[in-house]
Amino acid sequence: MIDIDHAAELLIRLGLATVIGGAIGLNRDMHGKPAGLRMLGLVALGAALATISVLGLGQNTDLPADAVSRVIQGVLAGVGFLGAGVIMRDEVGNVHRLNTAASVWVTAAIGVVCGLGEYLAALISAGLVFALLTIGSEVDHRFFGKLDKNHKKHDG
Repeated sequence: MIDIDHAAELLIRLGLATVIGGAIGLNRDMHGKPAGLRMLGLVALGAALATISVLGLGQNTDLPADAVSRVIQGVLAGVGFLGAGVIMRDEVGNVHRLNTAASVWVTAAIGVVCGLGEYLAALISAGLVFALLTIGSEVDHRFFGKLDKNHKKHDG
């Protein structure tokens, strides 16, 4: 028999993780970055699922106290390797796609938070991620003289 309350809680945790991850990925897609909607949606969903699997949502009470911590550590370390795969160095040694790698990692962290049922933390974090991704390049350009491919150099 399916427990409706349990199913609803799973849907909220997994669904929110997937939606937030997908939205971050959509932002990256819109800026022509390699980690997009599907990848980041899957990263967040996987992180939430791994977290939920060890939590058991109250159904598995005989777990060691540090089990959740070990799963979270494993997820975030493992996703770090995925993010590292998008980092590139050009022919003159400049490093590119660090923001994309960081987006992969923070998306996994948001997935973990969703898996833990910390919805407010997930939503606040998502808002901060979007703020950084949308206004960060403009701030870099205006205050630090850094350019990305979405900005043109101004004369004057």
